[in-house]
Amino acid sequence: MAPPTIQKFEYEEQVAVALAIYILHLSAKYIAANGTFSVALSGGSLIDTLRKLTEPPYVNSIEWSKWLIFFIDERVVPLDHPDSNYKLAYDGFLSKVPIPESNIYPIKENLSPEEAAEEYEQRLKHLVANNTLKISPTTGFAKIDLMLVGMGPEGHVASLFCWHFQRFEKKKWVTFITDSPKPPPHRITFTFPLINSASEIANVVTGQDAADAIKVALGKHANDYYPLPVQKVSPEGELTWFLDKDATSEL
Repeated sequence: MAPPTIQKFEYEEQVAVALAIYILHLSAKYIAANGTFSVALSGGSLIDTLRKLTEPPYVNSIEWSKWLIFFIDERVVPLDHPDSNYKLAYDGFLSKVPIPESNIYPIKENLSPEEAAEEYEQRLKHLVANNTLKISPTTGFAKIDLMLVGMGPEGHVASLFCWHFQRFEKKKWVTFITDSPKPPPHRITFTFPLINSASEIANVVTGQDAADAIKVALGKHANDYYPLPVQKVSPEGELTWFLDKDATSEL
């Protein structure tokens, strides 16, 4: 992996603009090359930071019909539940742009966490088999064009938490968790081998509550301690950090 690009901004509003420009360029690049642009979303504040994409000039400059939307992690709740990442993404982003419903891949409802993870993995493998998604020749995992990754205040990404064994999964594409340290407890999540097979990853982190974890992950002693999950984000392609002043205040 090439060294990461670290973009620091004074305000979250500037992060949102820079992220929109970055995604606009990647969308055009991958659609020109492959005919589609596959994007995996996290939940949390990331969805709000995507808001500029729903506004001019960006919203009118993207071939939305060519986008494919996946979810890096999801809470195992109904899709209309307040805890659902799909609902968060739909309300804040997906309902405001013309991506065809058939190009959006939420989890299946009414399954156990284990069943939901297995079903989602099989769906990804089917999309690889029919050439909707590319495959990484290095890992054999699906190769999504862009992973949009947020970070929790203690350094977790997706639903891969510091002291949970799921962060060490090497074979599964999608795994499950039944004891998340933050509610709701039942979730499914992409594994690091799948996340890191991506062509591009954006780590989007804003706010004062992230400052301690950013200090650990990007500070001068970053390699001195047991790594936080966010430090295991290492794509085959390019990693770009989008940070505001509050998130970097301890650096």
